[in-house]
Amino acid sequence: MDYGLVAFGSSLGERVAVKDVIADHTEDVERVLGYGYDYLHLAPDGVGVTDLAAEAAANALSAAGIAPSEVDLLVLALTDLAEYLYWDAAAAVQARLGARRAEAVLVDQGCVGGVTALDTLAGRFATRPEHRVAVVIGANRTADAYWNRMDTHSLLFSDGAVAAVAVRGADTFRWRASHAESDGRYADFFRMDLGGAAAPFAEGAGTPRARDAWDVMEYFGYDSAKVGDFADEIDNRTARSVHRVCKRVGRVEEDLGWLFLLNDNTRVLTAQADLVGVPLGRTNHRLAVEHGHFGAADHLFALSWLHDSGEARPGDLVCLAANGRGMHWASAILER
Repeated sequence: MDYGLVAFGSSLGERVAVKDVIADHTEDVERVLGYGYDYLHLAPDGVGVTDLAAEAAANALSAAGIAPSEVDLLVLALTDLAEYLYWDAAAAVQARLGARRAEAVLVDQGCVGGVTALDTLAGRFATRPEHRVAVVIGANRTADAYWNRMDTHSLLFSDGAVAAVAVRGADTFRWRASHAESDGRYADFFRMDLGGAAAPFAEGAGTPRARDAWDVMEYFGYDSAKVGDFADEIDNRTARSVHRVCKRVGRVEEDLGWLFLLNDNTRVLTAQADLVGVPLGRTNHRLAVEHGHFGAADHLFALSWLHDSGEARPGDLVCLAANGRGMHWASAILER
């Protein structure tokens, strides 16, 4: 279904130098600095993910000159837990935004959600011919109580939200196609074992922790070759998703003007860009170094930068590609 992104808005935590806060999160300073990040964004205590999401959406609508009452659909993609359990964060953002006639949809697929949310927009526009305006939001607010933003993964998590206003028939950043695939063999990676229906929170049980990279290594029997093969699989399937979405629009990777991946560490970004065949300078590498990883907001953050910088030319193809817990891989192509 034909729609385009016409305006963007953001709400980010305070930008801080990694070297200034790294000691607050880990003793493994050399390893973390080796990931190549210079800055992160940290939200203050008391600021939740829906606070960031609602402000980003309001800013995007203001930039578009569209009132909240005109919004037909709101899609929120989250990376981490929202402020409450048994609670629909998308509906909460809809109410706070004042978009009370909008359908609210929550996408909860981790870091890949910002890409799959664009496919959700396409599906809703296709099945709701009366829909004209949508707001899509990617947001991350790290739940520090449950895991360490610097010591759990090989990328560093920032707090922030980015929103885009999508309008049916608009010709800026026009959605062309999406691709998604899943592999449930890895569904247990990074889960939190305590707090769900299988093992509810219990008095005296202490603070639960989400699984991390060490649990992934345990899954593979601490066999470095198998762990390496899994890392290669993540990269290869990301590249494959790009190939498949290019094929859907009758183009090849060499036709891409831009490739926006997750704001991963420099090694991963370089490897994935090489596999696809796009120069690192035409990716989000510099944004990753300067801002950190916003989870499901990475791709909208990169698109917002491209929109504001004026570096994209009319007709440029912009490919978004990501992987996320589940495991999921997804890609989308927009045309400038």
